[in-house]
Amino acid sequence: MIQALNLARQAGPETDPNPRVGCVLVAANGAVIGQGYTQQVGGPHAEVMALRDAAARCHSVAGATAYVTLEPCSHHGRTGPCCDALIAAGIGWVVASIADPNPLVAGQGFERLRAAGVEVEVGPGAEEARELNIGFFSRMVRKTPWVRMKMAASLDGKTGLDNGVSQWITAQAARADGHAWRARASAVLTGVGTVLEDNPRLDVRLVETPRQPHLVVVDSRLQTPPDAHIFIAGRPVWIYAASRDEKKAQALEARGATITCLPNADGKVDLGAMLKDLAARGVNELHVESGHKLNGSMLREGCVDELLVYLAPKLIGSGLDMASHIHADGPLTSLTGVLPLEFRSVDMLGPDLRIVARVAGRDAF
Repeated sequence: MIQALNLARQAGPETDPNPRVGCVLVAANGAVIGQGYTQQVGGPHAEVMALRDAAARCHSVAGATAYVTLEPCSHHGRTGPCCDALIAAGIGWVVASIADPNPLVAGQGFERLRAAGVEVEVGPGAEEARELNIGFFSRMVRKTPWVRMKMAASLDGKTGLDNGVSQWITAQAARADGHAWRARASAVLTGVGTVLEDNPRLDVRLVETPRQPHLVVVDSRLQTPPDAHIFIAGRPVWIYAASRDEKKAQALEARGATITCLPNADGKVDLGAMLKDLAARGVNELHVESGHKLNGSMLREGCVDELLVYLAPKLIGSGLDMASHIHADGPLTSLTGVLPLEFRSVDMLGPDLRIVARVAGRDAF
């Protein structure tokens, strides 16, 4: 199963919106006779790749055990059901890490395997398999993506100077790592303030990637310039607005943008509704890189699951905060009202510190 999990990690982000899955086929004598992982969306799943590998190596899989990191699918999508492929091949035993949360599967794959006389064991590697596909599980169970907010700051928590200058607080290693996290996400989200002030591309450039993530812009009044750098890469740009100005909308749509109006009672974008809409579009992981105002709004409205924070060994003093007004009732008067986090990892990247912190309890679904 460890080998299957390592294969799943090789699947990469191009499987989106499908989960990343690995499969290892083992003969009765303990020899590995086939292995594979999920291919680019629309391509074969891990089980089929493992069966093909065994066939290419002239191995019979009759009576073999399949170690797979997720329940074999049981429905027809872009490909056929993997459970049927395993049954047809004569697999005798399936050891799976965890059940598929997709309502189209959700135990039906296991049922069909057992009905065909295949022994099924579930559980080994469950935590690792779920964590590997936390965005897929979130989209299937909560109907929202897994939201990860990235921040780069000085040791005293400043993301820039009072005049807005912020390049570069962190060093090259941290910046490249940030691009790697962009690459694994289904989509990158920012606010129109960042687009207007920094005119960023927000694509993946510092690491190799098989595909560019979609870009999401929160822009209540459609202030995004049609010549903004976000349109350079030619990838899908989804703009969420509170109202539609027809002239502005047509200019942006001419650049390939998709505009969706989701107003809240305050005349701004309904962030919760936006997340549900992004899930419906197949977004598993949403990577947020925005300014302190939108950061604060997303934290305040409970839209963030995890923080990805890079801290540079510098002190700025007066400057821009990582997030503003994160509490709905204003400044706290008691520590009982703080937002509790759980450190997931702390690592050195060159001279900088990378912290991954999860909002306490957000992964309990």
